[in-house]
Amino acid sequence: MGSGTTTTTTAVVDPTALMRDFLRETGGCAVLDGGLATELEANGADLNDPLWSAKCLISSPHLIRKVHLDYLEAGANIIITASYQATIQGFESKGFSTEESENLLRKSVEIALEARDIFQQTRVSSKQHPVLVAASIGSYGAYLADGSEYSGDYGESVTLEILKDFHRRRVQVLAEAGPDILAFETTPNKLEAQAYAEILEEGDVKIPAWFSFNSKDGVNVVSGDSLLDCASIADACSQVVAVGINCTPPRFIHDLILSLKKVTEKPILIYPNSGERYDSDKKEWVASTGVPDGDFVSYVSMWRQAGAQLIGGCCRTTPNTIRAISRFLNK
Repeated sequence: MGSGTTTTTTAVVDPTALMRDFLRETGGCAVLDGGLATELEANGADLNDPLWSAKCLISSPHLIRKVHLDYLEAGANIIITASYQATIQGFESKGFSTEESENLLRKSVEIALEARDIFQQTRVSSKQHPVLVAASIGSYGAYLADGSEYSGDYGESVTLEILKDFHRRRVQVLAEAGPDILAFETTPNKLEAQAYAEILEEGDVKIPAWFSFNSKDGVNVVSGDSLLDCASIADACSQVVAVGINCTPPRFIHDLILSLKKVTEKPILIYPNSGERYDSDKKEWVASTGVPDGDFVSYVSMWRQAGAQLIGGCCRTTPNTIRAISRFLNK
């Protein structure tokens, strides 16, 4: 972890040590990266595909590496892999074998590790700039690519066991690829949080994790399940070292931080979207509903004071957003 060394998947005796040491190195607050898919599109990638950003693992891995480097140069301490929409089942539906599908998952981690190495070898001051690689794990809804990660409505036929079976091997492959932490992102309901916690507790996963949830009302997660119930599941799981909110409009974040603090003493991470609204029918972002970078950053002081210790951006935020957050936090 940190200056050039990579955390390997040896047994974690105390998962919390990684995050505690990391936050000490970053001065108590760390900067996450920003939107990946929208930044890949800005660099010329065509993501009109159910695989979304994971398509670039097949067609243009160099663009993923470039975006990771852009975020590191902007001041990010954590880069999140291009595996949010990458699933064994999704790749297999495109005709890849199970082995090829697992290799693509590993590749997402390898690209991020490579970006960190390049950054730390070329940046003179990188010794003072610790970097973690977080392996992204999107929800079952992200695999369905039908917008259900924004509703959490999987239907009554999707049980806890189905979700565990869906995620188990993917979690194992990503963990073994050598990231520092697993990022269970945009978790839309309590059932999926429970599935993640049980996979971590039952499996042979040797690295820590974070859980982040999304909300569209500033009170509950998007399915309508209680945020407090969801966060309590994360808090009770010993391998979870941070709990937070992502892909949620900035205006809701402050109250959500205060809610999280009622049920966990673990570090709180927040990486909201730009505030724009995603139209899952048209599969596009609704223009001009967002928050400009300057306004976005004006929230950061409030979030920090409320107790957030890891702050970045999600969909439609850019390296400029992250640069502004980094400058503000490092003032």
